[in-house]
Amino acid sequence: MERIPIYLITGFLESGKTSFLRDVLDGGDFDDGRRGLLILCEEGEEEYDEKALAKMNISMITVEEEAEFNAEFLKTCEKHYRPKRIFIEMNGMWDPKWLFGPEMPFSMDIAQVITIIDGSTFPTYLTNMRSILSNLFLNTEMALFNRCTEDMDLHSFRRTVRGLNPRAMVYFEDDQGNPIDPGMDQPPYDLNAPVIQIEDIDYGLWYLDVFESKDRYENRKVRFRAKVMKSRRFPSGVFVPGRNAMTCCADDIRFVGCVCKAAFTDQLKSRQWIYLTAKVRYEYTKEYGEEGPVLYAENYELTGPPEEDLVYFN
Repeated sequence: MERIPIYLITGFLESGKTSFLRDVLDGGDFDDGRRGLLILCEEGEEEYDEKALAKMNISMITVEEEAEFNAEFLKTCEKHYRPKRIFIEMNGMWDPKWLFGPEMPFSMDIAQVITIIDGSTFPTYLTNMRSILSNLFLNTEMALFNRCTEDMDLHSFRRTVRGLNPRAMVYFEDDQGNPIDPGMDQPPYDLNAPVIQIEDIDYGLWYLDVFESKDRYENRKVRFRAKVMKSRRFPSGVFVPGRNAMTCCADDIRFVGCVCKAAFTDQLKSRQWIYLTAKVRYEYTKEYGEEGPVLYAENYELTGPPEEDLVYFN
């Protein structure tokens, strides 16, 4: 059975979700006559042209309360409207986790998640509502910051998103919708050194950059302090050196590291702290589910933990 694709557009009120989705629909990619349903989970200042939607065979409904937006609601929508695709303009204050869990109707599938953020208000939200932001970015495929200016710390914005979701693509636009390219973020360590030394405080920045910047690190040597993680699920000779990272709040801490292959893996114990020297290569691994950095260890030294165990991404 062909599942109904859901296109989820999320973000806070007045972030530009309606303008973005309206431009997508006007672009003609979905103007094929197939029946669609647009679900609005909030109403902002911008509005949709219902006549234009009708011409594209798209019906529109509004959900007023978060408690009403659940699996049974989607099943009722499917039965009543018989859509071939669904667009959801999500209220950024609502928790979307159930859409990615077993509660989701089997007949539906999340096809794409796009998060729209007002760059001018993002620092305030980051300071006051970090845990809610983590819900926005956790499953997003693309984060679009609009209303940006070049004097904003766009690299910090990108690190925040990638710290919560390393696979998310991050883009920036000014208040006219023109793209802004902040360029590559320059790391605070020497990329030209024979062995790139990653200080404890810079581990989070390096972790994000090594996944994003293959050209910088392929076949280069790195040295950093890390905690050893071993698992029976790993192939022989494989462990993960990494650190605990705070992604949104003190209650949301996860271990982040790269797959490492070493002849001395059997000598290591989980939770040991080591200084690791390794060469970086990029390969497909089942742990990543895609190509990513794989460390080929050359040597290690036992050490103690750093002064600050947690790492941060901004």
